[in-house]
Amino acid sequence: MVLFLTILHIIVCITLVLVVLLQSGKGASIGASFGGGSSQTLFGSRGAGDFLTKLTSVAGALFMITSLALALYSSKGLQSSVVKPEAPSKSAPAPSDTAPARPAMPAMPSAPAPSQAPAAPAQGK
Repeated sequence: MVLFLTILHIIVCITLVLVVLLQSGKGASIGASFGGGSSQTLFGSRGAGDFLTKLTSVAGALFMITSLALALYSSKGLQSSVVKPEAPSKSAPAPSDTAPARPAMPAMPSAPAPSQAPAAPAQGK
C-alpha cells in the first residue's frame, strides 16, 4: 500500500508541476504561447484557463491527500525505537544493601617535609 501511495504521490507531483508551468500569465492564453490565436486554441477561447485551473485544484488536493496518507503510514511504522535498551550483563554482581568495599588506593609518595632553615645570625654589633 505504501509503495502504491508513493508512486501515486510522485505522479501527482509531476502533474502538478507541469500543470502550473503550462498556465500562462493574465495577459496571454495558452494558445498564444504555442503560436496560435485565441480562437484556434484546443479548448476554445476561455476553456484552457478554466480547465488548467480545475486540473491544478484537483492535483493540489490529491497532493495533500497523498502527503497526509504517507505521513500517517510513516508515523505508524515507527512504534519502536532505533536505540536498543542496554541489557544488564550476567557477570555483574547483584546490587546489595551495603555499600561495596572500595579497592585500596595505591600509596602516593609523599613530598619531603620542608626542612627548617637555621636562624640567621643576628648582625647587630
